[in-house]
Amino acid sequence: MAVIDTPAQAFTDAPLNTDFPVIEPTSIGGKLNWLRAGVLGANDGIVSIAGLVTGVAGASLTGHALLAAGIAGVGAGALSMAAGEYVSVSTQRDSERAAIARQRVFIDSDPQGAERKLAGMIAGRGISKPVAAKIARELSVRDPYEAHAHYEYGLDADELTNPWHAALASMLAFVLGSIIPMAAILLSPVSVAVIVTVIAVSIALAITGGVSASLGNAPIVPAVIRNILWGNAAMWVTYGVGYLLGAPTA
Repeated sequence: MAVIDTPAQAFTDAPLNTDFPVIEPTSIGGKLNWLRAGVLGANDGIVSIAGLVTGVAGASLTGHALLAAGIAGVGAGALSMAAGEYVSVSTQRDSERAAIARQRVFIDSDPQGAERKLAGMIAGRGISKPVAAKIARELSVRDPYEAHAHYEYGLDADELTNPWHAALASMLAFVLGSIIPMAAILLSPVSVAVIVTVIAVSIALAITGGVSASLGNAPIVPAVIRNILWGNAAMWVTYGVGYLLGAPTA
């Protein structure tokens, strides 16, 4: 039995096996787009409204003042998140469309040159030139536009980012996230309202931190801790500001 010195040798020495199923590629870019916007919106809704209502509570304002401040904050924040997501994602989509349009002109005007360029990009990923040339030829016959979009820009030409999805997901998530601090501070006894809000918000931030880390395949614990620390910092700073501004003067 031959001794395999390196993983590469295992592939070099083994016979080429073509008995495998063809797996069509799937794109999750669109789903990740609105999931990212949703997690961001929920997190911002939790932190923004928590900071707002604790700041008002720090100024010793309760009841209708808290409710009014919270509702105003939810409305302004949700619309701001939606507008920001729509504008930023629209700009991203316009850039993607422009890149794909330039690419189509190049492919249509010089298909052989486009195939050579595609082969070069494939070879740049560690594939040997002969194999890269064969791959480029097969991809060019099948769909040269999709192949170039994928290898040159990392895009799916048929599934670009959708600004409406991002805006809606962000706005709804902001509103849902804001319910947590609003409910915690309005439904709790005045004497413990701030503490209850901090606890409820910390739990919510742990959830959004964990979800965002999972979406990006990142370590969950550091993301959760970071989210909780920064969220609490925002709450206590705004509470302190509200307390100082609301403190009676002699």
